[in-house]
Amino acid sequence: MSRAFQPVRIGQWELPQSFVMAPLTRNRAGAGHAPTALNAEYYAQRADAGLIISEGVAPTQVGQGYLDVPGLYTADQVAGWRQVADEVHRRRGTIVAQLMHAGRIAHADNKDGAETVAPSALQAPGEMFTATGPKPHDVPRAVETDEVAQLVRDFADAAARAVDAGLDGVEVHAANGYLLHQFLDPTVNRRDDEYGGSPEARARFVVEVVTAVAEQIGAHRVGLRLSPGHQFNGIGEEPGDDLTATYRAVVDGVSGLGLAYLSLLSVVEEPLATLVADLRERFDGRLLLNTGFGEVTTLQSVEELLGTGLADAVVVGRPFLANPDLPTRWREGAALNEPDSATFYGGGAEGYTDYPTLDQAS
Repeated sequence: MSRAFQPVRIGQWELPQSFVMAPLTRNRAGAGHAPTALNAEYYAQRADAGLIISEGVAPTQVGQGYLDVPGLYTADQVAGWRQVADEVHRRRGTIVAQLMHAGRIAHADNKDGAETVAPSALQAPGEMFTATGPKPHDVPRAVETDEVAQLVRDFADAAARAVDAGLDGVEVHAANGYLLHQFLDPTVNRRDDEYGGSPEARARFVVEVVTAVAEQIGAHRVGLRLSPGHQFNGIGEEPGDDLTATYRAVVDGVSGLGLAYLSLLSVVEEPLATLVADLRERFDGRLLLNTGFGEVTTLQSVEELLGTGLADAVVVGRPFLANPDLPTRWREGAALNEPDSATFYGGGAEGYTDYPTLDQAS
């Protein structure tokens, strides 16, 4: 029997297969960063994924990063997510909101002039796309020690709003170079308080956020995403003793909470394969694995990753963009729609909700 199509229980969710839909930034939120009926249609079309992890969702206005990314900090945003949840559930799917505070990967133009914060006042390399074109990332303000508790509370409050909206839970995004990952990275976090310096101190903020979110909505509704050593968005982490100690501190700090899952974005080649195996052994729940941006995930690669024993399920991204019925197509060996990269980010229905299913194409 295909490993990919074996049902799996993650948290309290009984899923029909052992792969799930990855968070995919689409930049199509409506006014005030609120989801719309179009967003609800897009996610509902992909309900057969079993578990959908939403695009990154800002927990606060300060946490907004990219243009037209949805939030979870206003009543209108909650109402928008309720549309999404209702439509996904109507088609018997499960969806969690990925809580993503962008930290220094931001520009004030994309968040109505709100400030940008980070663990240290170090500007990220590169540029942020805004409505008037690319601009250098903001120079962030370093978060004061006495402000950290409110940041933790912001994540917990956003998680509560997600559940109020009818979403099935949240994934805490501590990967890909955004705020929580910035605290983990010694090249970005230059603090000398209890949130910087040693691996254990740099891990403290992530552990506090996950703990607070779990206490707020129940650990069975919470996942955590990490990407150790992923040099993206200005992250300078490198494999070695410090990286291992940092991520052991995170995983040891959240194990025992009863989280639904830990999601790792990592290649499974050395020197990171040993770390992935070590974190799997340390974590007391289900582990999801995503091998990253380098190659498009195929059914064969899902089978191979599950065969390593490192993952309970595989996180699949780009194939879901153009194939709302991806599980059916993979199960039947049918051809896949090709995604149009020109419509990945921003726009309307084109390249978003207009990809045909097998039934529609026949």
